[in-house]
Amino acid sequence: MQRDYKEALTEDIFKYITEASELLKLESYVIGGFVRDFLLQRKKSAKDIDIVAVGSGIKLAQKVAELLPNKPKVQIFKTYGTAMLRFEDVEIEFVGARKESYTSNSRNPEVEAGTLEEDQNRRDFTINALAISLNKSTYGAMLDPFGGIEDLKRGIIKTPLDPNVTYSDDPLRMMRAIRFATQLDFKIEQNSLDAIAKNAHRIDIITRERIVDELHKILLSTKPSKGFVLLEKTGLLKRFLPELVALKGIDEVQGQKHKDNFYHTLEVVDNISKKTDDLWLRWSALLHDIGKAPTKRFDKKIGWTFHAHEFVGSKMVYKLFKRLKMPLNDKMKYVQKLVLLSSRPVILAEEVTDSAVRRLIFDAGDDIEDLMIHCEADITTKNAKKFKQYHNNFKLVRQKIKEVEERDRVRNFQPPISGELIMETFNLKPCREIGVLKEAVKEAILEGEIKNDFEEAYQYMLVKAEDLGLKKI
Repeated sequence: MQRDYKEALTEDIFKYITEASELLKLESYVIGGFVRDFLLQRKKSAKDIDIVAVGSGIKLAQKVAELLPNKPKVQIFKTYGTAMLRFEDVEIEFVGARKESYTSNSRNPEVEAGTLEEDQNRRDFTINALAISLNKSTYGAMLDPFGGIEDLKRGIIKTPLDPNVTYSDDPLRMMRAIRFATQLDFKIEQNSLDAIAKNAHRIDIITRERIVDELHKILLSTKPSKGFVLLEKTGLLKRFLPELVALKGIDEVQGQKHKDNFYHTLEVVDNISKKTDDLWLRWSALLHDIGKAPTKRFDKKIGWTFHAHEFVGSKMVYKLFKRLKMPLNDKMKYVQKLVLLSSRPVILAEEVTDSAVRRLIFDAGDDIEDLMIHCEADITTKNAKKFKQYHNNFKLVRQKIKEVEERDRVRNFQPPISGELIMETFNLKPCREIGVLKEAVKEAILEGEIKNDFEEAYQYMLVKAEDLGLKKI
């Protein structure tokens, strides 16, 4: 018998599962992520635990619920033969040991009851096939049929069986391999990596929502670039994020080159990940330069240009979110806004004027701090002198933002002159002149010609109205 791992089974729930298994006369094991994370000594406490029963997982869940003092509700998923209950703040999922067979056009397998060995065979990676016995006679014994413990020690992602079969059967496992490699800072075994590249086209049968779920986990890891390099290298990335792959490479004309915007983007994402766990701010960093591929031009006088790439990129965000079935809501608009404004503070840093700062605060609104975090992450120069200079410039911008904000109160401001007031003052029905006057007042405030104050704005409106031939009634 292998080493006793009773120290992993500190949760009270395990004694109830053991008791329920005895009463039902079936075998049960804790398997997968809980065991992996225990062996890796990952600090985060388990929020979900997977239990496999050699028999009915649903009946085991129901018996455990009967034994628990709080008698939790059991959620049953008959289609998958699984059940789930909550114990304190942990979700425990029960499933019967099974074997699976797949068809070529779906990742949903035909399932039938199986042995523990057959259940471990169907697991995606050796490090996720580890199981600890919850049975009274062998309680705490580790079952490691594929050398998962050794792979954990070596930091290797490897499939239990032939990787070509594993990935072709369920192509989402390719994304999971890269996600685990990124989260755990592991290497994907070469045969497995080659198999991902060979089967990359199979990812097309996976729903966009499933792909995005894995992308989010990669993007939220400590160093997301590792995952995106692997996604690009294996050919997966071009199948769902071709806009990023289009940034890859360096062109040269007349001895003039531009930087590789793909690797620059990944560096920006890594930089911003040191500062924030905000998923959508990380998405903004990932997409901030996608407009550079379609706007890239070579000018004989000034070299490579990417005119209006921020505007083009912000428009591309909508199409990208829609294609990936991501939320077309305020999250998308937030990403669009940061992509659109991504270069503004950089330009501003060269000449910090009050009017430019006012416009930036007005346009960015409550997202001004996120925008500044993004722009600081966008500094990827390896020239130490330039690096320091850029950061010093942004310190000046930040200080100017604070000063202007305190003095002029332009963040999210609504011009003090409303359309209704203009209509009443000049006895107007809805017309073009109303918009012209409102815009004139707003521009005057942003340019610093007048204060963000009703009286000054009202007098300014009267002057501008005269220019338009309007008279106060």
